[in-house]
Amino acid sequence: MRKPNQPNRRTVLAGASAMIATPALLHVTRASAQSAKFKVGFVTPSTGPLAGFAEADQFILDGVRAAFSGMQNNGKVVEVEIIVKDSQSSSNRAAEVASELIEQDGVNMLVASATPDTTNPVADQAELNEIPCVTTNAPWQPYFFGRNGNPAEGFDWTYHFFWGLEDVIGNFLNMWNSSGVAKKVGGLFPNDADGNAWGDAKLGLPPALAGAGFDLTDSGRFQMLNNDFSAQISAFKEAQCEIVTGVMIPPDFATFWSQAAQQGFNPKVVTIGKALLFPSVIGSLGNRGDSLTTEVWWSPNHPFSSSLTGQSSKDIASAYETATSKPWTQPIGFNHALFEVVADVVKRSADLGDPAAIIDAIAKTDMKTIVGPVDWKGGNPTNPVKNVKRTPLVGGQWNVKDGKPDLVIVNNDTYPDIPKGGDLKLLG
Repeated sequence: MRKPNQPNRRTVLAGASAMIATPALLHVTRASAQSAKFKVGFVTPSTGPLAGFAEADQFILDGVRAAFSGMQNNGKVVEVEIIVKDSQSSSNRAAEVASELIEQDGVNMLVASATPDTTNPVADQAELNEIPCVTTNAPWQPYFFGRNGNPAEGFDWTYHFFWGLEDVIGNFLNMWNSSGVAKKVGGLFPNDADGNAWGDAKLGLPPALAGAGFDLTDSGRFQMLNNDFSAQISAFKEAQCEIVTGVMIPPDFATFWSQAAQQGFNPKVVTIGKALLFPSVIGSLGNRGDSLTTEVWWSPNHPFSSSLTGQSSKDIASAYETATSKPWTQPIGFNHALFEVVADVVKRSADLGDPAAIIDAIAKTDMKTIVGPVDWKGGNPTNPVKNVKRTPLVGGQWNVKDGKPDLVIVNNDTYPDIPKGGDLKLLG
């Protein structure tokens, strides 16, 4: 890592430009003078097929901006400015806006959320430009290995907190074992970072399922926004699959689930990552959304509170429902926690004008957040590689009553401190 007094890539480029153009020098001088302002760039999929992850962003930002008022660093009040950029659910666009935040907006720190399509390109831009970055809402394996991370070395400028494939596999297996159905599973894995990681023959679901006595039918990778799942459905029917799993975007699951009904495929358990996280998606499925299962990263029943506002998980969920007249949604917790980390770093950093001092503060983070503990100390199972913190995960099932979806925790074997709300029911 670059030492605190060594120039980084941006300062070197700025110095070179200054020898050519006086305005560039003036820009650097003005930026340096604004030592009481700390700029945070936030990349999020406000639009596109991943927009469900960003549905609560405005509510979260309103709350954290109010909480940031009067924040201090080394006895001096700091104005924290949050600049939001829409990735449009595109990895290419995520990289573009991250570059804009660095080169045009001059942010001191980047944060990003919502699947590897957002986190990875943003983190790559941060690593390239030596800008401190924290990300969340993407399983750690596709985040870390999807960026060609080396466990022995890690990254210098980019940190991440979320659960991993080992956590989702454990929860899925716990739910399936409690169901009593045949151990025949159909897998749906798209040709993207998540799908390739979840379906990986060495690190993903296949070896874990085989080791637990489950027979997986994997019909191969499909392109996102697929309009025909007939081949997958036929393969699952032939293999007599009673369980369907995978990781999909909501439009793809809606297409698959509709075609499954049309083609007479009726599994007893359907547990899908990503697509089934949001009440808006379940609501759009009508009665066909009832009893579908998914992972639960955060809920009003999680026994954690915000270090930034003091609110409990239940308090924040209730405040969101009151403010928006919409049901709570899982990304509320993690997107709020991103800014808890920002606040903690702003308060502790030795020099908010020095990227190396900021990244040093990030690396030394040791705090309790609305999603649980966040630290990158290493040396324990919740820090599987440098730059990564694993967070708690449990299993949940949707109950749809009078058209209103309710996500109930039905398995907490991996984290008993998060209470169950019911037992698993079979589909149909």
